[in-house]
Amino acid sequence: MSDVVIYDPTLRDGQHAVRHQLGVDALRRYAEAADAARIPVVEVGHGNGLGASSLQVGLAAVSDEQMLSTVREALRHSRMGVFMLPGWGTSTDLRRAIAHGADVVRIGVHATETSLAERHLGMLREAGAEAHCVLMMSHMATPEQLAEHAAQAVGYGAQAVGIMDSAGWFLPPDVTARISAIRAAVDPPVIFHGHDNLGMAVANSVAAAQAGASIIDGCARGFGAGAGNTQLEVLVPVLERSGFTTGIDLYALLDAADLAERELMPAPPVTASMTIVSGLAGVFSGFKHRVVELSARAGVDPRDVFFELGRRQAIAGQEDLIVDVVAELSARDGRVAALQK
Repeated sequence: MSDVVIYDPTLRDGQHAVRHQLGVDALRRYAEAADAARIPVVEVGHGNGLGASSLQVGLAAVSDEQMLSTVREALRHSRMGVFMLPGWGTSTDLRRAIAHGADVVRIGVHATETSLAERHLGMLREAGAEAHCVLMMSHMATPEQLAEHAAQAVGYGAQAVGIMDSAGWFLPPDVTARISAIRAAVDPPVIFHGHDNLGMAVANSVAAAQAGASIIDGCARGFGAGAGNTQLEVLVPVLERSGFTTGIDLYALLDAADLAERELMPAPPVTASMTIVSGLAGVFSGFKHRVVELSARAGVDPRDVFFELGRRQAIAGQEDLIVDVVAELSARDGRVAALQK
């Protein structure tokens, strides 16, 4: 049997689903439950990571410092993880997170823009933190390109490297090809982070583990943007039945998931029509609320907006592009209606 390290971003990625409004009590209570289940790493922060709280992507209810302090105090066995996107966060944010007890720091970059992580990965290694690099929107790159950029990240100092299926686009063979290519190119542990737009997150995560990924992400009840992330309390027993060991207490994990459903989210995420479309279009799930809201105002079909965003290869951080697409489709529909009169 092979060991798999479970990495739990419920208190970070899940923030997308509640517009980054998790409060101190909710953060503490879930962190304590996750710690009781012996989940190896519990990640916390604004949905877009350190330094991201803003009018553009959403103001968090709690500051980065409060989040970090609260979760750090709640964890006795689990390590604390944080996430940062260059451009939203800075080296100052990373140093502050380390000072507040962050054990694992992930730098997220677009799948083919690994050079943006170079300075931050080097700084993290100098500071003594465990440095990870994750390649986002990884469906936009070939297995060969991902392997090349993963190796580049390792050269910059990443101690683990892997991919995020940010749009929930992959099927298991897609994951197998990409993880296998990365595993052949690098020595450090390989990461997989799935989204459930097409209902494939658990299957994709098992495929990743079978292809050599040894760090697998999952959120309680799948808590996350759109259709959510890989459902943690399903992932763990499925991995165990598939021949992997996680070291997680199943009953305590189920208790943590029940608590998350009661206290963190208005309702568990579901694979609904709009999330299916975003997965098929290859668009970041976090765009859902904005796409639906702006489309309703303009009287355009949000499905058309998603497919147009996919055609333009929109990525996280390009939320302003939604406004442009909605405006263009609205103008087009107006012209078509005028011609039909």
